Amino acid sequence: MNPKTPSRRSRARSDALTPSALVAGLSNISLNPFVVSRPSSPIKRTTSGAIPVSDSLQRQAGAGVIRRGGVESRLDVVTRDYVKPELKRSRSTPASARAPDRFITNRDSDSDVAATLDQLHLNPKSASPGHTARLVAATGVPLNRRILAYHEQPPAPASASDPALAQHREFARPLYAHRNPALPSSIPATKSRKIPTLPERVLDAPGLVDDFYLNLLAWSPANSLAVALEAATYIWNADTGAVAQLADAPDGTYVSSVDFSNDGAFLGIGLGTGDVELWDVEAAQKLRTMAGHQGQIATLSWHQHILSSGCGDGSIWHHDVRVPRHKVMELLGHSGEVCGLRWRPDGELLASGGNDNVVNIWDGRVGDVADGARGSAKWTKRNHSAAVKAIAWCPWQPSLLASGGGTNDATINIWNSTTGARLHSLKTPSQITSLLWAPSKKEILSTHGFPTNALMVHAYPSMERVAEIRDAHDARVLFSCVGPAGDVVCTGAGDENLKFWRIWDAPEEKAKKKKIISSDDVGGGRINSTREGILSIR
Repeated sequence: MNPKTPSRRSRARSDALTPSALVAGLSNISLNPFVVSRPSSPIKRTTSGAIPVSDSLQRQAGAGVIRRGGVESRLDVVTRDYVKPELKRSRSTPASARAPDRFITNRDSDSDVAATLDQLHLNPKSASPGHTARLVAATGVPLNRRILAYHEQPPAPASASDPALAQHREFARPLYAHRNPALPSSIPATKSRKIPTLPERVLDAPGLVDDFYLNLLAWSPANSLAVALEAATYIWNADTGAVAQLADAPDGTYVSSVDFSNDGAFLGIGLGTGDVELWDVEAAQKLRTMAGHQGQIATLSWHQHILSSGCGDGSIWHHDVRVPRHKVMELLGHSGEVCGLRWRPDGELLASGGNDNVVNIWDGRVGDVADGARGSAKWTKRNHSAAVKAIAWCPWQPSLLASGGGTNDATINIWNSTTGARLHSLKTPSQITSLLWAPSKKEILSTHGFPTNALMVHAYPSMERVAEIRDAHDARVLFSCVGPAGDVVCTGAGDENLKFWRIWDAPEEKAKKKKIISSDDVGGGRINSTREGILSIR
C-alpha cells in the first residue's frame, strides 16, 4: 500500500519546491509582522556559508517533505498566528464590556437573579392586561407614575374626626415641636448676643473704698441695696428710690464688708477692727456686736441664723446670732486673709477664697458644737496663682462652684464640689474681682479690674464669651451683685459710681411677683433729695 496521499501523487513536477526556491521565498518573508521590510541594497554582497544543495535535499523538496535535521532546523519558524492586542475601554464603552466583578460571581443576563428581576418588572406590553389592571386598582397608583416620588399630602383618614384621638395628638404635639431657642439648654452658645453697653442708671457713691479685698455691696431679696462708703452704711430702696443711712462705724475704723440675711430683714456689717455688727434693716436699729476677730472682716456670708465671717488672719468663724455666745465654730485652712466667702443655698457646703491663692470647700453642717470646735476643709484647691476673691455657687446646679483669681492669675475655674474635680478653666485678660451666675440662664458673669475694667458674660459649659462691656467704669470694677428679679446687675468701682446693667431677662415667675427694674422705675424715676448728694441718681 502506497503511504502517499493522492493529492501528493497527482501534484505536477513543475509545482515541486526546490531548495533554491525555498531559500529565496523564506528570505522574502519578514518574521516580525510590525516591521515593514525594506528594499535590499543595490550593492551585491557575497554570501558566505551557503547551504549546499545535494541530490537528497532536492528529492525531499520535490516530494514536499523536509526531514528533521535539515534546513528547517536553522530557520525561525513562526508557529502562532498574530493576535490583535485588546484596547482599553473608553468611558463611552458600555458597562457590559467590563471584566467580571470578583465580588459578584455572575453578571450574565440569564442568571437566576436577573431572571427573577425580569419577572418582577411590570411591563404592560408583556404582562397580562387583566393582571396589570388589577394591580393598578388595588394599589391606587397610575400605571405610568412612579411609586416613590414627591407628591401631595395624602387625604386625612376617617379617624381624624375622633375627638379622643385628636386630644391625644394635642398632648403629644410638644414632643414633636421645634425647641424654643430662648429656653435654657445644655448646648453651648456659639453666637454672641447683644446686651446694652450703657447702664440704665448711675448712682454717685462718694467715699467708696478702692480696695480689692473688701466686699462693700449687697442686694437683698426685699429689693434693697446696701453700700458701704468709708465709715457709713446706706440703704437704697430700688422700688421707691429712697436712700437712708443705716449705720456709722465707731471712730477710728471703717466698714469692710456687708451682707443681707436670706430674708433681707437683717444686715451684717464687718468692721476693720474685727467686730461684726448685726442690724435690723426695717427698724434701722443695731441688735448686737459680735467681737473676737483679730483683723478686719473682709467678707461675710449668711445661711439662716448662721453668719460666717472671714478675717484678715485667715480664720473663718460661724456666728449663731440667736445665742449670747455667738461663736459656734472656727474654720482654719488659710494662711492669708480670707477675702471670698459664700454659703451654698442649701447650707450643705461653704466655699472660701483667700490671699494665699487657696480655695477651700467646707462641710456646712454645724451640729452640736462645744467651745473651741474647729472644722477641716473637705476640699482644698491650689490651682490659682493669685488671691481668690471671686466665689460663686451655681443656683441651678448646686454642685458647681466658680472661683476667680487676681492679677497674676486672671483665671476662672469651675469645680465639682461633690468629687472635687476641676471641670473647666478659662483664662481672662485681667484680674477677676467678682463672679455671678445667671439665675435662669446657663451663663456666668465676671467683673474685671486693670487693664480692661470690663464686664464679661460667658456661656456654660463651653465658657465661650457671649458678650463684653469694655471700660464699664473709669476704674477697676471691684464689687457686683444681682437683683432679686435676676435681670439687673449692680457694679461698684473705684471711680465712686454704682451702675445698673440689664444683663439677662427676668424669669416669668419672678416677673409676676416682683417689680422689674427698668429705665423708668429704677430709683422711682426721679432725683432723690438726700443729704450731701450721697447716692443721688444722675
